[in-house]
Amino acid sequence: MFVAVVSLTILGSAMGLFLGYAARRLEVEGNPLIEEIQAILPGSQCGQCGFPGCAGAAQALADRSAPITLCPPGGRAVVQALALKLGVEANLSDVKDNVPMIAEVKEEICIGCTRCFKVCPTDAIMGAAQQMHSVFREACTACGKCEEVCPTESIKLQPIPVTLHAWYWHKPVIQPMQTVSA
Repeated sequence: MFVAVVSLTILGSAMGLFLGYAARRLEVEGNPLIEEIQAILPGSQCGQCGFPGCAGAAQALADRSAPITLCPPGGRAVVQALALKLGVEANLSDVKDNVPMIAEVKEEICIGCTRCFKVCPTDAIMGAAQQMHSVFREACTACGKCEEVCPTESIKLQPIPVTLHAWYWHKPVIQPMQTVSA
């Protein structure tokens, strides 16, 4: 019994060292532009842009196959930052700068059909079949997918009321860096 434990420990340690060495030696370098673009995006993984998450959107932006106005939750600040990073001109006339929103369930008309929490990308909706559902405020990204599939229209996106707990600073406008010549 002791020999088996010792031999498996040695084998596991050797395999662990080999896998650690292989992970460092065979690491695939990623595109640094994609990582920088992904850092600019809000990271909510809501899918409103048509991509499965912010990583897919960053890849499309780096390939120049998607417009820089693809992120509705980011608003004007993200579009300006992306335009600056990619060196393109930003048309801000079509970009809406939305206030923070959250999905709310009208309890009196919710029938518990479970359609809403099946489509929620962040698992922000809690409930069970034939039971009323509720929304976790901290997890909701206001993507609107739950509102679209609700058959009774009991889910609506509402602006987050400004209270001491929900008050936020407005996003600063990103200005291009100016060089000072001597």
